[in-house]
Amino acid sequence: MRNLLYGVVLLILGQIGIWFQTNGQFAFPWFKRNPILVSIIFGTVISYMFIKATAYIAIYYDGQIWPGRFIGFAMGICSFTILTWYFMDEGINTKTLISLILASTLVIIQILWK
Repeated sequence: MRNLLYGVVLLILGQIGIWFQTNGQFAFPWFKRNPILVSIIFGTVISYMFIKATAYIAIYYDGQIWPGRFIGFAMGICSFTILTWYFMDEGINTKTLISLILASTLVIIQILWK
């Protein structure tokens, strides 16, 4: 269970980093003025997080990589929704709410059905 937890935490941190790397330009002037620096600073760290997250989750699932893909996708949807709402003031409409429910269902299925 520890490997799964480490993997999920790294996925969440990586998804948060991706949000700032790609969408920070709309929320923070510094990000917009320095895209090369943002890509250099964030790119390596985020890639490493995803590599390690994939490894931890694959260990937990006896070498299978599909569960990690689904969990990563769902974590991306959830983190994107929260960060976009908070930093960009884009509300959560019905379509987004249903997508969040589906993403959460994916995570629950992957974690509980080993």
